Amino acid sequence: MSSFTKSTSFNRRALSSLAIESPRSSSSSAFNSPIGSAFASPRTQGFGASPRPSTNRLKEISYLFQVLIIFGTIVSFLVIIAGGYLYVVPSLGQAFLGYNGALQFNSSVADDKGCDIFDGNWVVDDNYPLYNATECPFAEKGFNCLANGRGHEEYLKWRWKPQHCDVPRFQVSHVLERLRGKRIVFVGDSMSRTQWESLICMLMTGLEDKRSVYEVNGNNITKRIRFLGVRFSSFNFTIEFYRSVFLVQPGKLRWHAPKRVKSTLKLDVLDVINHEWSSADYLIFNTGQWWVPGKLFETGCYFQVGNSLRLGMSIPAAYRVALETWASWIENTIDPNKTRVLFRTFEPSHWSYSDHNRSCNVTKYPAPDTEGRDRSIFSEMIKEVVKNMTIPVSILDVTSMSAFRSDGHVGLWSDNPLVPDCSHWCLPGVPDIWNEILLFFLFRQQVPQNG
Repeated sequence: MSSFTKSTSFNRRALSSLAIESPRSSSSSAFNSPIGSAFASPRTQGFGASPRPSTNRLKEISYLFQVLIIFGTIVSFLVIIAGGYLYVVPSLGQAFLGYNGALQFNSSVADDKGCDIFDGNWVVDDNYPLYNATECPFAEKGFNCLANGRGHEEYLKWRWKPQHCDVPRFQVSHVLERLRGKRIVFVGDSMSRTQWESLICMLMTGLEDKRSVYEVNGNNITKRIRFLGVRFSSFNFTIEFYRSVFLVQPGKLRWHAPKRVKSTLKLDVLDVINHEWSSADYLIFNTGQWWVPGKLFETGCYFQVGNSLRLGMSIPAAYRVALETWASWIENTIDPNKTRVLFRTFEPSHWSYSDHNRSCNVTKYPAPDTEGRDRSIFSEMIKEVVKNMTIPVSILDVTSMSAFRSDGHVGLWSDNPLVPDCSHWCLPGVPDIWNEILLFFLFRQQVPQNG
């Protein structure tokens, strides 16, 4: 608005400085100018004509001259206004929409409030944590850092604050009611399971009868089980987890494969349990932690496309093919009028590396700098693939925000303290914030239209 004010005052000064002369004082300059001569009558222009035009003619010319000055001033003012509009409005639009590519719905980048929820910082908030993991039977013992001896609680007191808006406070009674009759499905690796456990623990705080929440098959929470489903019987909804660390299907060993090949990963075939996912109301995917040499090549697992073994294919190239396979399944299987699809980006770890060794040093407070962990080739690939899809998919871009949380990892406070862990997260902790953002997406945003 300041630019508009400055333009207005400038033109007012310009108008006041352009004094309009009376016909008498301006007659000479008017007739010596091209404008004056252009409006002179043939009699005044001819040889031997009277050197002084009539009084009426002078008045007409003076009036036209005034009109031209006023017209020119108005045009100049409109040009300045238009320039200010083109300069200011796009900037305001980007500021209010948070346009930096972080929050994406296919090709669009905004939520219903016009805010980039992932552009922000961590702030201390004594209203956290949202639950006590010891009181939640679905939180793995290995993630309950306080119960495993972590001595300070500062890591529990951080809330994510976007720059231009707020993540709505978690209101458990409201969320429970909104989830009534729904089916929420998480598909992915152990990071997905951690988020699944977190959401269950958050929701259980709103129930007096904890016995109304149970695992549908009576299973205990373990790392290797393929399916876990927890039912909230009072509200008739389930929150399920399907373990599919690559999303695509592991293949059988071919008899004529090289000796170093012990197994394959069929990049063009989605995990065979995919038929269990398609009827969900909310479907949240992730994959990334297992796409490393230690989980693949060093175990003898190589990539396969069709009947072809791709021994020379890099991990990023294989990850892209797997994402394309997932995207094709979404396009051909999911009914967007029933199912809301979301994909969470890669979760950064905080290992320290030196001389081919790695160590885990969990900090007391969030790191002041991300040290490059705020970007991931996997996260960028997810955005690129989703951008080209026709079925709406929401991206939960947690990479950058989680990169600061070097204080949030399990470290030595797990059920196996001899094995440090700078990949998984304590509960309560960072995954709770992912879920607050997830709920914001589910309840505050409509399925976007591609355009």
